[in-house]
This record gives sequence, C-alpha cells and structure tokens, in this order.
Amino acid sequence: MKELLELLEHDARRPVSEVASILRRSEYEVDKDIKNLEKDGIILGYNTVIDWNKAGRNTVTAVIEVNLTPQREVGFDAIAARVARFDEVRSVSLMSGGFDLLVTVVGESLNEIADFIATRLATIDGVVSTRSHFMLKPYKKDGMLVGSREQDHRLVVTP
Repeated sequence: MKELLELLEHDARRPVSEVASILRRSEYEVDKDIKNLEKDGIILGYNTVIDWNKAGRNTVTAVIEVNLTPQREVGFDAIAARVARFDEVRSVSLMSGGFDLLVTVVGESLNEIADFIATRLATIDGVVSTRSHFMLKPYKKDGMLVGSREQDHRLVVTP
C-alpha cells in the first residue's frame, strides 16, 4: 500500500492502468485498493496545486501561531476542530515548542486576514494569544515548485 499511496500522492491524475503497470498488479486490484483507501479515510481527497498569482487572483496567506489553554478532558482537540471549520483556514496542526497550534489562513487581503484573527480566531474561548506571519512569496507548495520553472544549469556530460 505504501508504494501505491506514494504514487498517488505525487500524481493523483495518473491513470489506474499506469499505476497498475508500475506496481505490476492488475487494474482491478489497484482500483479496488484505491476505493478501500478512500472508504477507510486514508486517502482524504485529491487537490490541485495552483499558482493563483499566475491565474490572476492575488491572495494573501498567513501562518498564525496560536497559544491555547487546554480544555479539561479534550486538551487542544476541541479548539483545533473549531478553528479548522472556518472557510479561510487551510490547515491546523498541533505543534511542539513555543506555541500550540499552527494555523494557515488564506484571504483576499491583509485586512481580511487581520479581521479574521481579531474577530473570530482570537475571540475563541481558550485562545490566549496569536502571532501572525504573512507569506511574501512562495517558492515551493505541496512539493511543487511555484513560479517560473527552474532551468537546469548543469553542464551536459557526454562520453
């Protein structure tokens, strides 16, 4: 299963026939395995990595460090689940170190994100403090290079 998952993670649009050929298995087996992985919640979904700036849509991305007061019997889980339900939120992770949650937020403007933090995130019971960092320019996103394609500057070696 690990090899199948790695192939799908790298390129989910790869045809089942090609995946089956690489894994030296039948298309039927691979298709059945993929459906089981989806049903079991191991494959959560399929995403497209988009360079929105090239597509003409300017967005602002921020990562927010959030300090929390853990809640009795559920720790950080209830607050994290509540934060994750906001449409602006792209990811929420429990962290070790100087803060508790790392929240990634996308908005149309700096003001939109500032408003989200001030009126919705910071006001949640149990949120002690937030610290925001705005992304200026992405170079790599979800394993994909962003922006202009990097050219290979290596010298060609011939025998």
